[in-house]
Amino acid sequence: MTHATHAPQIAYLGGQSTLSPLAIVALRVAVTLTKWSERRRTRLQLKHLDDHLLNDIGLDRLTAQREANRKFWLM
Repeated sequence: MTHATHAPQIAYLGGQSTLSPLAIVALRVAVTLTKWSERRRTRLQLKHLDDHLLNDIGLDRLTAQREANRKFWLM
């Protein structure tokens, strides 16, 4: 997943004591929006996988549809 590749940079930025409170809020908003965007994108793609690919990732059609229909802000 793409968020894992950015985790060290985000942890570094979040751990800096020199960040202003506004910068910390902006960073948290950016991280949240990025997570939401990734969830939305992957859930939309899940709808279009064929049964063979769903089987490869261990999902059946019904489970994939349920996950794909979840709101992006829900884990």
